[in-house]
Amino acid sequence: MGGEVDLSDQPARIVEVGGKQITNREATAEATITMSPDACAALLEGTPKGNPVEAARIAALQAIKRTPELLPFCHPIAVTGAEVVISPDAASGRIRVEVTVRATDRTGVEMEALTGAAVGALCLYDTAKAYDRESVIGGVQLVAKSGGRSGPYRRG
Repeated sequence: MGGEVDLSDQPARIVEVGGKQITNREATAEATITMSPDACAALLEGTPKGNPVEAARIAALQAIKRTPELLPFCHPIAVTGAEVVISPDAASGRIRVEVTVRATDRTGVEMEALTGAAVGALCLYDTAKAYDRESVIGGVQLVAKSGGRSGPYRRG
């Protein structure tokens, strides 16, 4: 692994983006939660907490708006729109949370999309734990982005 690195002379800071151009930006991220097929079927039927899929959609949208409060280096940005698509597969016990975020700003929306996907999956876990405590959240990843200086990206 190597020796320790001294970061004491590198204080945390927010990167200056004031000189960057305002452009249209979009990012899509996903996360998955995997559980037993029986637990997934029970979630999709609805629970005493209500509709867990709709709750996860709302949680993801709330997370998008609060990303700069959670991550110290994220700039508050002008989100212009967002969609959350939740795709359950009861037979495999897998639910995919896909979040797309758009903004017209000086910095990207990747972190908002990733945070939304992760929190949507966490919300599903909150309900799934009553049926399957071995549920696993994984695959939190950027799927695609566009806009900004670095240009478009799409996961292979």
